[in-house]
Amino acid sequence: MDLQFSGDIWHWRGPAPWYFVTVPEPECDTLRSWSYASYGWGMIPVVARIGGTEWETSLWPKDGRYVVPLKAHVRRAEQLDEGGTVAVRLAVRLPE
Repeated sequence: MDLQFSGDIWHWRGPAPWYFVTVPEPECDTLRSWSYASYGWGMIPVVARIGGTEWETSLWPKDGRYVVPLKAHVRRAEQLDEGGTVAVRLAVRLPE
């Protein structure tokens, strides 16, 4: 399953800070309908792409939706920062 959406980058300033993009509700509904793809704590393995950068990660459940963690190398490569809006492509990786 492939999904595309746009979202704003936000920064979680916890003990281990991360940057995220929240998946919009309609796409979250689609992801929930494919719940067999999730593993521990409701995480969903995906291949994500922003611009020319692609990476493997997992969607994290948060507040009834999912968030895409943006690794440092992705933010550097695409010159991304908090508050920016990005187009995200996701390909769900099915468990083997």
